[in-house]
Amino acid sequence: MASAVADGLRRRGVEGVTVVEADMLSASDEEHLALGRRENRVIVTHDDDFLRLAARGDPHAGIVYIPRRRSVGEIIRRLSGLARTLSAEEMADHVEFL
Repeated sequence: MASAVADGLRRRGVEGVTVVEADMLSASDEEHLALGRRENRVIVTHDDDFLRLAARGDPHAGIVYIPRRRSVGEIIRRLSGLARTLSAEEMADHVEFL
């Protein structure tokens, strides 16, 4: 996900961390899910590998899958709305498609 998305979300009061900021650039998908669970962070991704992990039952704090064709502005708007709509408890083990 583009760092501009994280920046735009922060300007709207939505906390977020990029993989670079979390020093997780070379981490496996399973490691990303584990960090998300530990820190109660939703994974926002274009990578459909996370959908497969969720489908096989790997626990997670939430996954938001976004098709690559969406613009940065649209992603920020949709994620901001989602953050206002669903709680952390509602996102746990939930996959949301934007």
